[in-house]
Amino acid sequence: MEQLEFFNVPSPCVGVCTVDERGYCRGCMRNRDERFNWLNMSPAQQLHVIKLCRQRYLRKLRKGQIDNIDGQEPESPQQDLF
Repeated sequence: MEQLEFFNVPSPCVGVCTVDERGYCRGCMRNRDERFNWLNMSPAQQLHVIKLCRQRYLRKLRKGQIDNIDGQEPESPQQDLF
């Protein structure tokens, strides 16, 4: 049974719409299908995509594929959603 959501899940798009070598948006970390089908997803599916995006961002951070300034963890452009 799916939990009812009372508020819309905001799109994780931050306006940085370029794709990396694996096909993920560099701004929001969604893949092509997730970007194109966002409006057709249920709130539960949208929240799951945001969870996947966070995992992808953290994986890239651990691999050193995201610039690290002054030894501090770089701030994600979509930090409010995480």
